[in-house]
Amino acid sequence: MKELLEFLIKNIAGDDFEIKEEELEGGRVNMNVTADPSIIGLIIGKMGKTVKALRKILSIRAVGEQKSVNIAVSERS
Repeated sequence: MKELLEFLIKNIAGDDFEIKEEELEGGRVNMNVTADPSIIGLIIGKMGKTVKALRKILSIRAVGEQKSVNIAVSERS
C-alpha cells in the first residue's frame, strides 16, 4: 500500500516527501506523510479533495487486503 501512495503523491507533488507506514492491531494501517510546506497544499488539495481521493483509492486496495487505512499529512520540521 505504501508503494501505491508513494506513486500517487509523486505524480501529484514531486519527490519532496516521506511516508511512514505503521501497522496496528486489528488490521489498521496508518500512513504518515511528511512533506515540505511548499507542497502540502498540493497533497491536501482545495477543501481536502485530493487527500480524500487518495484515502478512497487506498481504502479500495485495503478492502482487498482486509485492512483499513488512514492517511495523515504533516509538515516536515
